[in-house]
Amino acid sequence: MSGGQRGARKRRAAIVGAGFGGLGAAIRLQQQGLMDFEIFERGASAGGVWRANTYPGAGCDVPSHYYSLSFAPGHRWSRRFAPQTEILDYLKGLVDEFGLAPHLHLNTEVTSAQFDQARGLWTVETGDGQSREFDVLITACGQLTNPTIPALPGLEQFAGESFHSAYWNRDVALAGKRVAVIGTGASAIQFVPEIAPQVGHLDIYQRSASWILPKPDRSYPEWERKLFRRFPLRVAAARAGFFAAYDLLTYAFTGNRMAGNVIRKLADGYRNYALKGRADLIDKMTPHYDIGCKRLLLTNDWYPALRRDNVALHHGKLQGITANGVIGPDGVERAVDVIIWGTGFDTGGFVAPMKIRGADGRELNEVWGDRPEAFLGTSVTGFPNLFVLYGPNTNHGSASIPYVEECQIRLMIDAVKRLHEGGYRYLDVKPESQARWRAEIERRSEKTTWVAGGCSSWYLNQDGVNTHNWPGEWIEFRRRTNAVDPRDYRFVA
Repeated sequence: MSGGQRGARKRRAAIVGAGFGGLGAAIRLQQQGLMDFEIFERGASAGGVWRANTYPGAGCDVPSHYYSLSFAPGHRWSRRFAPQTEILDYLKGLVDEFGLAPHLHLNTEVTSAQFDQARGLWTVETGDGQSREFDVLITACGQLTNPTIPALPGLEQFAGESFHSAYWNRDVALAGKRVAVIGTGASAIQFVPEIAPQVGHLDIYQRSASWILPKPDRSYPEWERKLFRRFPLRVAAARAGFFAAYDLLTYAFTGNRMAGNVIRKLADGYRNYALKGRADLIDKMTPHYDIGCKRLLLTNDWYPALRRDNVALHHGKLQGITANGVIGPDGVERAVDVIIWGTGFDTGGFVAPMKIRGADGRELNEVWGDRPEAFLGTSVTGFPNLFVLYGPNTNHGSASIPYVEECQIRLMIDAVKRLHEGGYRYLDVKPESQARWRAEIERRSEKTTWVAGGCSSWYLNQDGVNTHNWPGEWIEFRRRTNAVDPRDYRFVA
């Protein structure tokens, strides 16, 4: 089929997920005008992780002007670090501003997708039993969408109320109750300070301490918010400044000892100042691994919450759950009325539980196994015309995920243009290109704090291989995803 014939039919894309990645991809496809699209969202509205996570104190730990799409800068942020409600409003606003509602299928979960090599089409099936065909499949599922609760002994025995922070249960009254919080990660440090003044007593169970820096947050007065609206360059300047500041952290996380020592001293100083006079808490809250090995946390409220008279911090591995409470690391059972799990997410699936079968019928999750990988974090050999947003090795300890997804969207748009202009049915990343990428990621990860920092984290698989983070500067990632290099792909007419 010639390029002219292929170009006569407008191609169609299926976008899975209506968070930053999915909406950003839809807007860019709409602006290019080369492809129709449909967005499938399993939730009741757009918003992704910001629709799902509504726990008290939920907010972003990346400055708002940086944590937004460059082609749709937010002008209404009330704070430097936006709360969850404002980020959700921003994402819903994108649907209205860019007229995406007619393309959006809510409460519709994609269950599977199968590529037909002969026709160059993806057959996408949804939970309502419908089947549709598309030329391109774009997954924007996110890495923090499937909450996990550890399989502790006695877990099913607990007679009280319990829920994960990602499914916050507002029907459970916490006032005056004995509450146990299990986990002290990025979510817990936000909701614990909110609930601590309400509860009767709060037991916090921490497996390992986190590196913490103060959060340079502040509110934006109305005059400054008007300035944002009237002078877009003010927003662009803030975005550029935050990009530069956050990218400097990459040096600390990718092997630069001097940069790492500076950040560590800042964190040590903050901890010692905030917990002055509480040697017991200082000891429990001092990490014994390199800074950045696990996610670096920003908060102004966590340490003060730990100092409260009704809060107790227990450090170490939990022994189990009983009908009435929690057996702590010290073997003591402490009675509680409510357990709140702040234990994170299953981050290894990337597209799970969706089943995606490629050109040879193999299923993507099975191909990946315990070592997911994608060329430039976006394309997987054997899965033509599939683009994985926020895929393997596109995370980082210091980055704005919307920025990362924009880089990938730029790559995807260039690929779509090449398909259209060349009259190709599909493109597929070459096995040797993906193998070269895999070797590069492994080599560059060796000296990073995630691999060599002395901790275990969700950044690594069970064999200690970095499957999540990009081991370089983001300006390099942007350069490398600016356009498709035809030498890395097979183009099939």
